[in-house]
Amino acid sequence: MKIIDSHCHIDRVDLDQFGGSIESMLAHAKELSVVEFLCVCIDLEHFDEVLSLAKAHKQIYASVGVHPVEQEGKDPSVEELLALADHDKIIAIGETGLDYFHVEKDTADWQRDRFRRHIAASNQSGKPMIIHTRAAKADTIKIMNEEKAGVGVMHCFSEDWETAKAALDLGFYISFSGILTFKSAADLREVAKKVPADRLLVETDSPYLTPVPYRGRPNSPAYTYYVAEQLAQIRNVSIDDIAHTTTQNFNNLFFSN
Repeated sequence: MKIIDSHCHIDRVDLDQFGGSIESMLAHAKELSVVEFLCVCIDLEHFDEVLSLAKAHKQIYASVGVHPVEQEGKDPSVEELLALADHDKIIAIGETGLDYFHVEKDTADWQRDRFRRHIAASNQSGKPMIIHTRAAKADTIKIMNEEKAGVGVMHCFSEDWETAKAALDLGFYISFSGILTFKSAADLREVAKKVPADRLLVETDSPYLTPVPYRGRPNSPAYTYYVAEQLAQIRNVSIDDIAHTTTQNFNNLFFSN
């Protein structure tokens, strides 16, 4: 069995909790069949660190982008994103998107402009987008439509079926995180039943959103196993089936364009 963590922040994981080194963390993940990882960039100030991790470990891939809530660092142009994405280990643009939970919608023109630039970089490079949306589902889908967003994933999905369907109709994949295991996520589990099998991905978003049974403790890419296990229970299939399906989907999304 092979599981891929389609969205994690390995550069931000507290390695002391998982053996003290990247190698020990990766070995821990392998024990739970999690063997490949997409380490996602959230600001350009740490991009070199993210890329270095990917270059040093064949099972780690990376993205380039600036998270919608990041305001203090560099805000890249389309051209800058394209230049940074021009590396074999950079397989995605993002994470990008909209977040009105941390920023007032009426003051977020800069956030919407940044999102549009990332979409342009994705479309021009042919590399899929990683989209974050929180308290901004209508505007997220609206801008994706307006800018003709080509291909990508709605990461750490926590919205309703209407939003999932709109993203699916645009050709996007839906990735579920540890939120799926939370007691409060009954509605999300209903959404997870409906997403077509060929559009499913799993992730940890580690070091955040630790799934049950480790909720309240530091998160690790290893725990993608428990997300896959929960998704298998929801869809009444085996975890081997979810592992195979989501691995195939990851490869289709990031390596078939």
